[in-house]
Amino acid sequence: MFANLLQLFGRRSPADYEHAFVREVQVARKPKRDPRIERLLVIGWILIALKSAVVWWACAHYPVPFHPLWVILPTVAFATLCTAVYLGRR
Repeated sequence: MFANLLQLFGRRSPADYEHAFVREVQVARKPKRDPRIERLLVIGWILIALKSAVVWWACAHYPVPFHPLWVILPTVAFATLCTAVYLGRR
């Protein structure tokens, strides 16, 4: 806002002044996905599935004062967030 206000009182710049700031635009290719990270994500999801099954079994087998989804849903939500961040950054 103040830069435009100062131009009103100052000397006018040449017409190509506004275009002088963009010299060159380079478009880089998307980086390739790291297979180790993707393997780690798959292993993580397998471990989450195993944990969910064990927690569900344990809550059904033992008298606990909470529902198993109180443990399973936050785990799945954060894993989904991590996976979405990894896949969405491409």
